[in-house]
Amino acid sequence: MRAVWITKAGGPEVLEVRETPDPEPAFGEVRIRVRAAGLNFAEVMARMGLYPDAPRTPCVVGYEVAGVVDAVGEGVTDLATGTRVIALPRFGGHAEAICVPAEQVVPMPQEMSFEDGAALPVNYITAYHMLFRIAAIRPGERVLVHMAAGGVGLAALQLCKTVDRVVTFGTASASKHDVLRTEGCTHPIDYRTKDYAVEVSRLTKGTGVDVVLDALGGRDWRKGYGLLRPTGRLIAFGFANMSVGERRNLLRIITQAISVPRFTPLGMMEKNRAVAGVNVGHLWGEIDMLRENLLTLLQLYREGKIRPTIDRAFPFAEAADAHLRIQERRNIGKVILIP
Repeated sequence: MRAVWITKAGGPEVLEVRETPDPEPAFGEVRIRVRAAGLNFAEVMARMGLYPDAPRTPCVVGYEVAGVVDAVGEGVTDLATGTRVIALPRFGGHAEAICVPAEQVVPMPQEMSFEDGAALPVNYITAYHMLFRIAAIRPGERVLVHMAAGGVGLAALQLCKTVDRVVTFGTASASKHDVLRTEGCTHPIDYRTKDYAVEVSRLTKGTGVDVVLDALGGRDWRKGYGLLRPTGRLIAFGFANMSVGERRNLLRIITQAISVPRFTPLGMMEKNRAVAGVNVGHLWGEIDMLRENLLTLLQLYREGKIRPTIDRAFPFAEAADAHLRIQERRNIGKVILIP
């Protein structure tokens, strides 16, 4: 089989397509012939050497795949060969074939394309988990979504539309605002020409928002916390500010680390605010919860309430271009790798 390998930490040029033998499913596993695999910002940071959970290089990453079961290990009774499926592997998804524990695999709706199947799990589980399990979003609340034109951002906007009267604010460059409006964003904000905190305060007449979904990190966590209304919730789910340029920048890392605000229980009590963190990659011990989230999302897909936005699909041979597209924030929606 062919797979996209991160040969060492560095720029997109460190990616290499290699041929290796097909894996064989162990007890409780199925082997999937991958038809599409999702690419996420976390995997871009893994390539740069900025993602602490990534395997040691050389390695193959990839958290989500869609494909067809072509082999079944002993002990698996509810998945047969030929079944179209979505899977959540720990890593290794950027390959033509992968073996995954059966409990991390669910059948795809017949009407779903492989590209949609690969685009849905990580982004939508992350957005769903933040909005419904952590923030417990309620009708009429206000939600600020950073990097709103990315995969998680668009998923969050679509999911907010399933709750009555939710008002959304989305940060993105001006060229992406039409897409944000199409996805239901009430107030797109061009972060390149405006201070989003000032703009949110203006739009809310100084009262702020109930929920901030922040993948930026550093001083933006402080700004988001300051925008919260009483009982507001800041949810951190990434640190994109750590990544500038094609390679790891130690000065940038140190500067951003120093800028992280210190939240204290007493301070949060005083303000009646909450701070939470979400890292789906650290929830593999809660696979039943992840599976429940995914099944709920697939039902919303069947009902036409959510639909992944595919930015571009790249063949394995162009994986470097795919990484660069996400890193430079040129994507609108999900970037997909196709074996």
